[in-house]
Amino acid sequence: MSRTRPGESELSKDVIFSMLSNQRRRHVLHYLKRNDGPATIRDLAEQIAAWENGVEIQALNYKQRKRVYTSLHQTHLPKLDDCGIVEYNRDRGVVTLTEKVSELDVYLEVVPKNDIPWSDYYLGLAGVGLALVVAAWLDIAPFTLLPDIAYAALVTVVLGISAGFHALNSRRNLLGGTDRPADAGPPTAGTTGADDD
Repeated sequence: MSRTRPGESELSKDVIFSMLSNQRRRHVLHYLKRNDGPATIRDLAEQIAAWENGVEIQALNYKQRKRVYTSLHQTHLPKLDDCGIVEYNRDRGVVTLTEKVSELDVYLEVVPKNDIPWSDYYLGLAGVGLALVVAAWLDIAPFTLLPDIAYAALVTVVLGISAGFHALNSRRNLLGGTDRPADAGPPTAGTTGADDD
C-alpha cells in the first residue's frame, strides 16, 4: 500500500495542518486509504467531484469532473507529493500513499459539539473507579454489600467497554475509516456521496 522515501524526516505540525486544512486534500487521502493502493487521478477526481456535488459518479458532467481534475493535478497532488505524503507520477497520472500518511491520523480526532474529549472522559472514569474501590476497601456503607473484587471487576468492565467504543469511534473518524469522508456532509437523497465546497 504505502512506501516511504529514503532519508525522510517527520512532518512538522505546520505542514500537517496545512495539508489537512483543505477539504479536497483530505478527500484525496480518504479515497487512497479506502482503496488501499495506487489510484489514477481520473478516479480520484471523479469520486471527489461526486462527493462535492452530491451526485453519483455517473451523474457528473464534464465541467464538474474537469474542475476537480485540474485542481488536483495543478495544486493538491503536487503539494501532497512535495511533503512526501503521496507519490504523484504526473506522466502516468497515478497517485500512491506513502508511510507518512500515518503521521496525520493523530490530528484527526473529532470531538462533536456537545461531547467531551476522550481524555477527560477517562480521567473522570478513573476518579469514579478509584472512589468506588476505596469506599469498598474502607467498608463504607452501602459498598459493603459486595466484595471488594466485585467493585474492581465492575470498574474494569466499564473501562473495557469504554475503550472498545472509543477504539471503534476513532477508527470511524480516521481518514479512510468510512465509505465517505466524515466532513463530506450528508448525501443528497438517492446518491452515494455529497458535499458542498
